[in-house]
Amino acid sequence: MTTDEDLMLACRGGSAEAFEELFGRYRERVWGYFRRRLNDRGRAEELAQEAFVAVLEGASRYERRALFRSYLYGIAFNLLSAERRQRRRRGTEPLDEELAVVPAASADNGLWVKRALGGLDPQDREIVLLREYEQLSYAEIAGVLGLPLNTVRSRLFRARGELRRLLLPEAESRGSHP
Repeated sequence: MTTDEDLMLACRGGSAEAFEELFGRYRERVWGYFRRRLNDRGRAEELAQEAFVAVLEGASRYERRALFRSYLYGIAFNLLSAERRQRRRRGTEPLDEELAVVPAASADNGLWVKRALGGLDPQDREIVLLREYEQLSYAEIAGVLGLPLNTVRSRLFRARGELRRLLLPEAESRGSHP
């Protein structure tokens, strides 16, 4: 199987097939990244497409310094940051007030987790989402967010503790534990 990085180098050389393979591998993941952070499904789709356009447009400048998925999520993070800045300037609702989609065993549990995630500091929430939903390594998260590795570790530790604190009262009222 060809690695993502090899495919991206082939894209840099002009291979449409390599780009199609990368798109197929990451289309759902990138859309999910935006969908979990936006309330507007259509805008999530548009930003996912913009991320792949940026990959294609930047292919000639791509250098194999890290994993391709770190590169891709870095693009997605930058697009989301730009979207948030535009929404603040336009005075529309903040993106961080409510998370769009959080998979869970049931709809009720999903709302419970969604509320708890919404209670986190936005920077800590982003680290949790990148780790738990995007399955990025600590080093990849550090690269995407431009943070030192130890900062990612400490923020993730703190955020998980805060999530536990936020989820515990709900679990006790249900007679279960998170």
